[in-house]
Amino acid sequence: MLNSDMIRGHLDAIILKLIQEKDRYGYEISKEIAARTDQQFQIKEPTLYAVFQRLEKKELIESYTGDVSFGSKRRYYRITSLGRAYVKELIEEWRTTRHIIDIFMEE
Repeated sequence: MLNSDMIRGHLDAIILKLIQEKDRYGYEISKEIAARTDQQFQIKEPTLYAVFQRLEKKELIESYTGDVSFGSKRRYYRITSLGRAYVKELIEEWRTTRHIIDIFMEE
């Protein structure tokens, strides 16, 4: 059983990591999260855009308008150099956290 609350606490890291791979737009990120988790976790659109706003405010990502698709322009997001450094910190923090939890949860 999946505890979505635990994942929600790591959405900034997940989304930053996806944008680090390549510039992406919101719907693409949503579909990628669902695909990589075999549909076990799906991010709701309002949640996704709240994360984008938070990351842009912190200057970890920036947005730009891409090509026209299906009659409207897509808003793409790219990671900043500050965002790349922050991802490295988050990955190290996750490794440490996972190690500590594994100490108590492995049988």
